[in-house]
Amino acid sequence: MGRSLLILVDTHIIVWLAFEEARLSKKATSAIAEARLNGEGLAISDISLFELARALSRERTHLSISVESALAETELRFVVLPIDSRISVRAFGLPRTYPKDPADRIIGATALVKNMPLVTADRGIQDSGLVRTIW
Repeated sequence: MGRSLLILVDTHIIVWLAFEEARLSKKATSAIAEARLNGEGLAISDISLFELARALSRERTHLSISVESALAETELRFVVLPIDSRISVRAFGLPRTYPKDPADRIIGATALVKNMPLVTADRGIQDSGLVRTIW
């Protein structure tokens, strides 16, 4: 029972892991490596797939494969957690001091409902003090 739990990663972390790993903090890199090696791995909220599709479709990141293939690869590399009724209600119940972006609210609510730490560089989420963050 010494295994680490699954950890949730924010959407930008997915991109950084794929294209800009040097942008990750030492603490985030260590937590991700630990989760991959000794834990259950890394999870994402399913809304992150939507955010990735939007970002990749806008060509923020240049890919040698289709957006659909990139998303399929993401699904293979992460545990994708669905938005359920508890997460939806929790997202709408977060205080006004929490970031207003709907995706940020769903990702934060997912971390809270699933009792998972969230790897994020998002200062708004970190500063809210509501979600256990790793950065």
